[in-house]
Amino acid sequence: MLFNLLQSDVMQALPDSLVETVSTAATTPVQPTEMNESLFSLFRMGGPLMWVLLLLSILAIYIIGRKWWVIGHASKIDHNFMNNIRDYLNDGKTQSAITLCRKYDNPVARMVETGIHRLGRPMADIQSAIENIGNVEVARLEKGLPVLATIAGGAPMIGFLGTVMGMVQAFFNMSKAGNNIDITLLSDGIYTAMLTTVGGLIVGIIAYFGYNWLTGKVSNLVYKMESSTMEFIDIVLHEPGEEE
Repeated sequence: MLFNLLQSDVMQALPDSLVETVSTAATTPVQPTEMNESLFSLFRMGGPLMWVLLLLSILAIYIIGRKWWVIGHASKIDHNFMNNIRDYLNDGKTQSAITLCRKYDNPVARMVETGIHRLGRPMADIQSAIENIGNVEVARLEKGLPVLATIAGGAPMIGFLGTVMGMVQAFFNMSKAGNNIDITLLSDGIYTAMLTTVGGLIVGIIAYFGYNWLTGKVSNLVYKMESSTMEFIDIVLHEPGEEE
């Protein structure tokens, strides 16, 4: 009540034109400031290094998706596979065991098939052949991961390089302006500095987590390969089969 009375007295003391201006301002809703720049405009403000980060992000996503599919396909191992191999070798049906291995397109099946082909040779030769195939399979699974690790470490550095370039640009604009320094002169440099930093960190985070996730999946698959190899060696040592 007291506030309304004071407001009424103040309004009566003001000139009519000023009262109208105040009333209009009070009744006009304040619109929040909206960013009119599109994502592409912001991307362009980041400078040429943003294109480098874009290419790195596409490459990182491609590697993650591709390796996820390859590792997932290679990890599909039938739980009864080694039991069936044991039964075939115990019955002397080596050709049936080879046919079963070729049915599955995964590292474990190829390693076991290699070992079956070496049956009758010294155990050291069998183990060596299986290990060689295993090394080839692991190298195939890990192909592309070093590139992903490089992106994880290099993308933030490129972003920081953009930050330095942006600040250099901002200070250069300040030096050229002399005493007539305007905030708009600094906007381009600041945009470059901030946007490249954000872009580099985003790409680096995606590549970093993707690399560690894929490395963990490869490690799990290598453990399965080693376990299957030991199981096959145990089959050969204790239950050797004969040619059909």
